[in-house]
Amino acid sequence: MPAEPIPASLPVAAARRRRLRADQARQLADLLRHQILSGGFPRGVLPLEDVIAADYRASRNTVRQALDLLRVEQLVERKAGVGTVVVCEKYPHRLDRLQGLAETLHEHGRVTNEVRTVGPVSAPGPVARRLGLPDHTDVLCIERLRRLDGLPLSLDLSYLPMDVGGDLLGCDLENTDVFRLLETLTGGPLGHAEITLEAVNADAHSAAVLEAPRGSAVLMLERLTHLPDGRPVDLEFIRFRGDRITMSGVLRRHSV
Repeated sequence: MPAEPIPASLPVAAARRRRLRADQARQLADLLRHQILSGGFPRGVLPLEDVIAADYRASRNTVRQALDLLRVEQLVERKAGVGTVVVCEKYPHRLDRLQGLAETLHEHGRVTNEVRTVGPVSAPGPVARRLGLPDHTDVLCIERLRRLDGLPLSLDLSYLPMDVGGDLLGCDLENTDVFRLLETLTGGPLGHAEITLEAVNADAHSAAVLEAPRGSAVLMLERLTHLPDGRPVDLEFIRFRGDRITMSGVLRRHSV
């Protein structure tokens, strides 16, 4: 007797269920990631799977998939006799404050800078125009590897006009934020900055310097800082290790 044909709708329904479970796992992973990054698990140990399932009204399979996603991100790992533990800390970087890295992370450790390049260069056209200078004007170029308690966090490339940046050549660039040095040299606080944030793949150079896998995603922050009178004074291209930093801020909606 020939087997009855399988209704075409069954594979579709099964695929839909798998997709739904994957969606739920991703959504649960997002919630757990927030808990991890905001210190929601003070001892660094996540609840048991059945507790997570009950708290979030999810199936055990969904919980396992969510934890697998976090393991792939290297945020957590499974330890025999302990459970799922947090293994990677991300450090907060505020986007609504104009601060240097040492100011931002002062509660988390000591920021030091390995100065890899410092000196005058002929500004490429886009750099000169952003700084309001004629093309090929000399600018001060500084490349620094920035560490928190020895842990590589970011690779910063900065361009500054020579009439301001030239004085930085005699300053302690290894232990002091450029922002703080600029304010000392100009005799007052900086004004404002324009920022762009995007994810890019780490090239061979930045991956090696940041001790990150080649091709891994890094957060690229482009920041143009101005003096109080509006003059652009510091153009930066900052590559952050995405697995060690988290960006946050407070945005307010004003009536139009």
